[in-house]
Amino acid sequence: MFSGKGTIVLMGSGELTATMVEVHKDMLARLGPASRAVFLDTPAGFQLNADQISAGAIEYFRKKVGHPMTVASFKSKGGLTAFESEKTFLTLKQADFVLVGPGSPTYAVRQWEGSPLPDIISRRIEEGACFVAASAAALTAGRYTLPVYEIYKVGEPPRWVDGINVLGRFGLNVAVMPHWNNAEGGTHDTRFCFMGESRFRALERLLPEEVPILGIDEHTACIMDLARSEARIRGIGGVTLRRAGSELVLKKNDVVRLEIFAAKGMTRDSKSAAETLAEPAAAAASAPPVSFWDGIHALEPGFQAAQDARDPERMAAAILELDRVIWKASRDLESAEFISQAREILREWIALMGTALASAPRTTADCLGPLVEEILKLRDELRRRKSWAEADLLRDCLQRAKVMVEDTSGGVRWHIG
Repeated sequence: MFSGKGTIVLMGSGELTATMVEVHKDMLARLGPASRAVFLDTPAGFQLNADQISAGAIEYFRKKVGHPMTVASFKSKGGLTAFESEKTFLTLKQADFVLVGPGSPTYAVRQWEGSPLPDIISRRIEEGACFVAASAAALTAGRYTLPVYEIYKVGEPPRWVDGINVLGRFGLNVAVMPHWNNAEGGTHDTRFCFMGESRFRALERLLPEEVPILGIDEHTACIMDLARSEARIRGIGGVTLRRAGSELVLKKNDVVRLEIFAAKGMTRDSKSAAETLAEPAAAAASAPPVSFWDGIHALEPGFQAAQDARDPERMAAAILELDRVIWKASRDLESAEFISQAREILREWIALMGTALASAPRTTADCLGPLVEEILKLRDELRRRKSWAEADLLRDCLQRAKVMVEDTSGGVRWHIG
């Protein structure tokens, strides 16, 4: 039921404070020192200080956690070029640790809808990555998302909207509410993610019976280890699971089986014999044709070798051949799903080639510049020693390579002839 090798960490708040440092360190230690950590900036993408929040995350991980982190920027799905979007998708596909944090949950869901991001994150979790969703991002992770700002700040009636439901893909059909024990209201009730008791009761009644609420206290983490099918509570608070009006409260350092977060009546062994027998047949029916994927995978070593050799012509040749294979498969009425998966590989290769070209020297002068400058320093030293003949030999050598050297009153100048 809880398939996947990775870890999902839900934080009630404090993802960039001292209370969560050890949680981040432990998650990264599991992944190893070479693991790639990424901060996804979508929830705060509408804020003018979005880049400052990202910079703060990078600095926090550098100073407090002791691990490098990069930003996968997806502030707005309408604000990025196709190439910028593909770079972000590629960064996330290569990430071992993904952190998403503060902002607006409903804004984040709107930006992610229709994009590959939820699928990419889910696949990385399946493959062993750690996904950390804190505060606003934690709200998006379940089946339903709470429009916190709209209700608490604007005064809209209590309601739910669909979440990206990363948790649901792993059998965890819940609605997540961080800031469960919030007390910022002082004279008024702001528990239950700023809703207060009366609005929370109304929200609870709006949920389908099979969807429990997972409340996470501030500065607290619920660490869901899919490989072990268990959850551990870390931080300074607890986690509350509410189902059909009853509560289960988990305290700091408690370890429980993941089954308790599943919908009522569901267990890992709840499938009928008929369902179990039907699964292999369904999987076989959906398996891609061997010849199609053999053709796709046969191109991958060539593209990888061209990428390692920084050979854009060979990279382009592999991309064009992949495009030809996809085009032929389309004409042969190949499955639309498999065509879509193959086109995802095509877009990834294009993004990789663009990244390789962007990091390459732009001109011949840029490429030769460091070498020419070193040779000219040696020539200046020879002239200082009055070794004129040797200095002239270096100048002549450069000129034969079409590097023209001019001695001027302002110093030595050179250009490609």
